[in-house]
Amino acid sequence: MAIRQPEEILGQKKRIRMLIAGYPGIGKTTLALSAPRPLHIDCDFGLDRVEARYRVPFIQPQSYDELLADLVPENLRDFETLVFDTGGQLLTLMSLWAMKKDPKYGQRDGTLSLKGYGFVGKEFMRLMDYCFYELKKHIVMVFHAVEEKDGDNTRLRIKVEGQTKNNVWEPMDLGGFMEIHGNDRVIGFSNCERYFAKGTRGIKGTLKIPELGPDKPNDFLTRLFEQYNHQTEEEVRMAEAQKAAYETVMKKGQAIIKKIKDAETANKALEEMRQIEHVLTSRQELRHAFNVKVNSLNLVFDRETKQYTAPQEG
Repeated sequence: MAIRQPEEILGQKKRIRMLIAGYPGIGKTTLALSAPRPLHIDCDFGLDRVEARYRVPFIQPQSYDELLADLVPENLRDFETLVFDTGGQLLTLMSLWAMKKDPKYGQRDGTLSLKGYGFVGKEFMRLMDYCFYELKKHIVMVFHAVEEKDGDNTRLRIKVEGQTKNNVWEPMDLGGFMEIHGNDRVIGFSNCERYFAKGTRGIKGTLKIPELGPDKPNDFLTRLFEQYNHQTEEEVRMAEAQKAAYETVMKKGQAIIKKIKDAETANKALEEMRQIEHVLTSRQELRHAFNVKVNSLNLVFDRETKQYTAPQEG
């Protein structure tokens, strides 16, 4: 295992896994295709619903075996993002593949058994890991949204059958629901009463999706991913600055503690330690080191005078 340092993230673009959900016809696919250099994996055979000018290279797998055969490095050199459209149909292909693989994964009515849902869920996670870690691609997963009644409230959920819903959300870095507010299309990345979403690295709240036109490129997700990576780099820089400040504070505190020889030097050190501006865990660590040192000299702290005294003889 090669242990790496946080600063190694700087200058590297993190690949992003994102889920987009919304009602049919709201423009989910077009938005998904605004990701960097996308390959459209058109499981729904809905390419004709995308305006011609926003179409990109695509495949239309008719089976999960066919999809796996397509998703190999030599086929994907020209692409940065794999757009699965839709995730629901991808899971259907997986389900048919699973039941063909082993009848115990299916039921008489053609649906998955409990074991089948578990198997498909694991295969979904394996596919996501393969695309992300081995193929090194961004992943955008498109899902239809459905309404579910919860008492008097109507909530939006991704259209997924059975227990695979958790498997779908787990690997995602970002997850947003598309809606129409007034005349604007928006995508929400923060949890609310209406839907479950997922935002990280400063991507949160509700963002307006720009209108498209002849002079307006379809690049919303490309810019969003750049923002995500910029925030990641800023967080690393801040962490490195804190780490440097922490190391400076620790060296200063350790030098003070090293000079403790008796009660007089302990009291002087105590006063100097109180002047230190701590960073991260320096307060707890230096306090522990200070206590270890005074205890090793058997010094006694007088709570009234707030001073250390030499141990009483006899």
